[in-house]
Amino acid sequence: MYGVCGCCGALRPRYKRLVDNIFPEDPEDGLVKANMEKLTFYALSAPEKLDRIGAYLSERLSRDVARHRYGYVCIAMEALDQLLMACHCQSINLFVESFLKMVRKLLESDKPSLQILGTNSMFYSFFVKFANIEEDTPSYHRSYDFFVSRFSEMCHSSYEDPDIRTKIRMAGIKGLQGVVRKTVNDELQANIWDPQHMDKIVPSLLFNLQSGERTESRSPSPLQASEKEKESPVDLTERCFRELLGRAAYGNIKNAVTPVLMHLDNHSLWEGKTFAVRCFKIIMYSIQSQHSHLVIQQLLGHLDANSKNSATVRAGIVEVLLEAAAIAASGSVGPTVLEVFNTLLRQLRLSVDYELTGSYDGSTNIGTKIIKAHEERQLQEAVIRTIGCSFANTLPTYQRSEVMLFIMGKIPVPGVHPALPSTGSGPEGTRMIQIMLLKSLVQVTAGFQTTNMLTALPSSFIEPLLSFSLTEDPEVRLLVLQILLSLIDRHDNTPKFSNISIISDISVLKLKVDKCSRQDNLFMKKHGQQLYRHIYLGCKEESSGRQHYETLFALLGLLSVELANEEVVVDLIRLALALQDLALSTDEAMPVFNRCAVHALAAAYLNLICQLTTVPAFCQHIHEVIEVRQKESPYLLPEDVFIDNPKLPSSLEKVEGDVLFLQSKITEVLGGSGYNTERLATPYIPQYTDEDRLSKRKSIGETISLQVEVESRNSPEKEERTPAEEITFETLKNAIVDSVGMEEQERERRRQVVEKFQKAPFEEIAAHCGARATLLQSKLNQIFEITIRPPPSPSGTISSGYGQSQSRSVPIYEMKFPDLCVY
Repeated sequence: MYGVCGCCGALRPRYKRLVDNIFPEDPEDGLVKANMEKLTFYALSAPEKLDRIGAYLSERLSRDVARHRYGYVCIAMEALDQLLMACHCQSINLFVESFLKMVRKLLESDKPSLQILGTNSMFYSFFVKFANIEEDTPSYHRSYDFFVSRFSEMCHSSYEDPDIRTKIRMAGIKGLQGVVRKTVNDELQANIWDPQHMDKIVPSLLFNLQSGERTESRSPSPLQASEKEKESPVDLTERCFRELLGRAAYGNIKNAVTPVLMHLDNHSLWEGKTFAVRCFKIIMYSIQSQHSHLVIQQLLGHLDANSKNSATVRAGIVEVLLEAAAIAASGSVGPTVLEVFNTLLRQLRLSVDYELTGSYDGSTNIGTKIIKAHEERQLQEAVIRTIGCSFANTLPTYQRSEVMLFIMGKIPVPGVHPALPSTGSGPEGTRMIQIMLLKSLVQVTAGFQTTNMLTALPSSFIEPLLSFSLTEDPEVRLLVLQILLSLIDRHDNTPKFSNISIISDISVLKLKVDKCSRQDNLFMKKHGQQLYRHIYLGCKEESSGRQHYETLFALLGLLSVELANEEVVVDLIRLALALQDLALSTDEAMPVFNRCAVHALAAAYLNLICQLTTVPAFCQHIHEVIEVRQKESPYLLPEDVFIDNPKLPSSLEKVEGDVLFLQSKITEVLGGSGYNTERLATPYIPQYTDEDRLSKRKSIGETISLQVEVESRNSPEKEERTPAEEITFETLKNAIVDSVGMEEQERERRRQVVEKFQKAPFEEIAAHCGARATLLQSKLNQIFEITIRPPPSPSGTISSGYGQSQSRSVPIYEMKFPDLCVY
């Protein structure tokens, strides 16, 4: 029957005759437009025939492809494109299936021209025109798995001719872009975000993005005259990648980013950093801002997974993390802020261990130890930059305070943090970790500003921080001073105190001075004495250098302009005079440079504070002493001390007379301006200090435990009840001797107790324990008698058996109430 209809054209179905008529005798003549219009009108008039038209066109195209009649193949695809764009009836689904079957046939061909033809037809006719049209009836059996795989394969084309290779790759990119557009928002279609699809799409895009960086991309010869097709594969790839990420919802971010991480791992692209940074910049700028923290979390997890990889790989991941976090909106790090910093600090600790031990926990070393140590140091600097520049600067003040406390709790302190895991690198590793974490704190506190320092900087942070300023390591002390400068400076005054010098008129510094608030007063009342003490002891350190003294001067200056009230000003002047006495003291074995530096520091600060107080007589005295020093002892001024080649005397024995600032004179002139003369006349003595033991300390832990012990013994509450005792050499000597004697007595007592329980008969031990139990029971009875008793009543009290007054319970009807209470 089919053969008969084929021979007799008049008996064939009309739709077949209309389809046959659009094909000319010579394929070079192209589509017969008049007959194409008839076919389109017929399809619109009889939409139920559309699926048969598509099936017949598909049959003809398959036959032409098999016979290598590529001209008719192009005509069939053009006819399909026009029908697809013209018809949007309910039966369009079956026609689409025929269209996709024809495109699949073209993509399976080995001819690049047919692959490109099928891709362009599918992209412009189906994806672009049809992507935004909702189908009335979903097609559950339609699958795009083949197209995803084939387009991904085209993206990796290695065809010999570079022009054709570029065309094939661009066709593959457009195909992937079309599949994403069609399926990404349609819940009834295949889920394009599944890992099986993302693992093909994302690496294909990254491959073309990367190839554009290796060689300068050339514009391909266009298949059409459209300007859009003249762009390079790199530009097209980037636009497609951005579009893909921009459509990603919250639950799809992980599936989209994981292939990126795997691609960078497989092709060793972390070490170059440039391409990896570019990829994640595209990701961070393309996804929705509220999803940024998901990318950050994936990068942190990947960093942990590569913790035993080479330092260059970890440094690349950290560099990418830095760039990604800088792009993230403020506060988008999410609720896991401490988790972020915990991961970075853990990597810092591991890097220090790797650098000092020279192995990745038993794995094979990569390169020589010298090169690896250099790479590890680069990694450490990258982690510190990431902690400060990217994360901390985007956090609000309250979260930054939490991060500062968190980092402070991670700093290893021997004897104070025994629960911390011991590093395999020994004391040197502990020291390096301390330095690295303090450098991280420097980054976190940079630009830190708060109106209430008392709540933003609690004692749990300030006290451990100040304890580090008592260490023998000069680098640690300098970092602590830099952190204090960042915390106190709220008006960017630190650069104005960068150099110690005698300034005749401080108005040139343009200092920003605000009135001290109530919160500032409370902060200084609570922590002021600690700050003064640590400044004093910092000046006393023999290992302090020029940078230390310059930072100490900046700290004194900031205290004067940021947190100073009248009481603080008096204490700071007393501190400066105490520093002068420290430099004059013969008991201290300070080098000549340190003595001259302390003299110069005191002179520069008194010159500053006298102009801030604006008391003319005070300023006159300070300037007179400075003028005498300029003539007789220039080595006591900063201009001759804090230079590259200090002009110092061989010894500093006799410093007296007019070159010294007089406490009595300063007290007199400031007393006339209303300052507390009694306090001014009292020499400053550091509180809660045991200088003999401090000078012999061996570790930070010993220093902190000493500070806690002494401060608990000399708390303000106890000071109010007991008069201050003068501390002299004899009292310190007696305290040491007494403590040694008490320790020996305690040891002897314990030995006797142990010996008694070992050698005494059982009856004696039982009687001893029974007596103790009876005594304990009697004490408990007394406590219960006092605490567990009837409520008091106005009817009087009775005497208890222990000589104490005890309330007697009286029935309420026997109680006598005042007349005013009775109605």
